[in-house]
Amino acid sequence: MTSTPVASREAAPLPVAALMGAMVSIQIGATFAKGLFPLIGAQGTTTLRLVIGALMLIAVLRPWQMRPSRATLPWLVAYGVTLCALNLLFYAALARIPLGVAVALEFSGPLLVATLTSRRASDFAWIALAVAGILLLSPFVHSLAPLDPIGVMLALAAGGFWALYIVLAQKGGAELGTRTTAYGMAIAAVLVLPFGVAQAGTALLAPSILVSALLVGLFSSALPFFLEMVALTRMPARIYGTLTCLEPGLGALAGFLFLHESLTVTQLGGIAAVIAAAFGTAITSKPPVPSPE
Repeated sequence: MTSTPVASREAAPLPVAALMGAMVSIQIGATFAKGLFPLIGAQGTTTLRLVIGALMLIAVLRPWQMRPSRATLPWLVAYGVTLCALNLLFYAALARIPLGVAVALEFSGPLLVATLTSRRASDFAWIALAVAGILLLSPFVHSLAPLDPIGVMLALAAGGFWALYIVLAQKGGAELGTRTTAYGMAIAAVLVLPFGVAQAGTALLAPSILVSALLVGLFSSALPFFLEMVALTRMPARIYGTLTCLEPGLGALAGFLFLHESLTVTQLGGIAAVIAAAFGTAITSKPPVPSPE
């Protein structure tokens, strides 16, 4: 049997379609989630998202059929902790700032880590561009629609955990494949329960809330995390990094179409700068995202 050329693997349509589907799905899910904030808060919404998403993935992937080894177990636990923190921080940010801005600021985490791991002088240009974009999105820039400082800091913190997610998902995925998602989501769901119960209490079980939460769990957790794991375990890091450059723009578009969130020219410029820096990093860095190897 002959080996598949690298170029052919990089052009494989399945992982590309999976990653694009994941990015679109998670932005649509975020718009559904924001509608629940007035009813059960950001922490309550995060809890339902992770619990329902975990149950969906467990039912589909049956993770018990492949148990993690002792070597993989610590990475898996860390993956679950990271998912819990990432979701709590991002939804807390989303309650304070527009979706497109939150996604762009969150995206800065893996972007800056990927760039800083490169030793080439030319990559500092991408660092400067990313920092410029973040500054344009900061609350210190005068704007007709100033951003909440706490929301900005929460989104940046979520970005740091997204960088960890990339590394840990690949560590667990090397042994467990897509079942890594089910294990990680289950761990995250258990960890987030105290936060959701403390904020929303029995409102989490209201039938009307659960119906909306099912959509959030499907579009924001189960579907995108499954699709992204398919991509991460089959796609070269360079292609992954290039395609994810679109995510801040997709977030801004989803916020505009479904949440009627209007952004200023300055904020759109900041998002564009982050996208451009991400694209430059993806096509010049080796690898463009943090590698577990």
